[in-house]
Amino acid sequence: MANTYINDVRVPFVPARGVEGLKERPTVGGVQDKTFENVLQEELRGLKFSKHAQERLDSRQIRLNDTDMVSLQRAVSRAEEKGAKDSLILLRDLAFIVSVKNRTVVTAVDGEHIKENVFTNIDSAVIAQS
Repeated sequence: MANTYINDVRVPFVPARGVEGLKERPTVGGVQDKTFENVLQEELRGLKFSKHAQERLDSRQIRLNDTDMVSLQRAVSRAEEKGAKDSLILLRDLAFIVSVKNRTVVTAVDGEHIKENVFTNIDSAVIAQS
């Protein structure tokens, strides 16, 4: 029987699936809890939502419809045209902090929680049409 080496170690047998699959190292990292549908929708929308923003939307039961998403995306595009980096976007009674460069919504605040709030680390504000 021929000598078989896996990662420079001689083994006396050939695995049922072959040797090639064993040479590949599995990627190490956190398991993403995003579904295919969520990833697809984010790509179609052109905007991503950070984990924090998604948690805020869920906990505050903020639902964005297609019109809201189009308005939000247009507001981000307008901010980008003006050279903004981090923007406060006001849409109806909602406020979003968006990383314009990454096209990522960082956090979301609803009307109930927006009162007496201070928004820092932004360089622009956009009032979006709803």
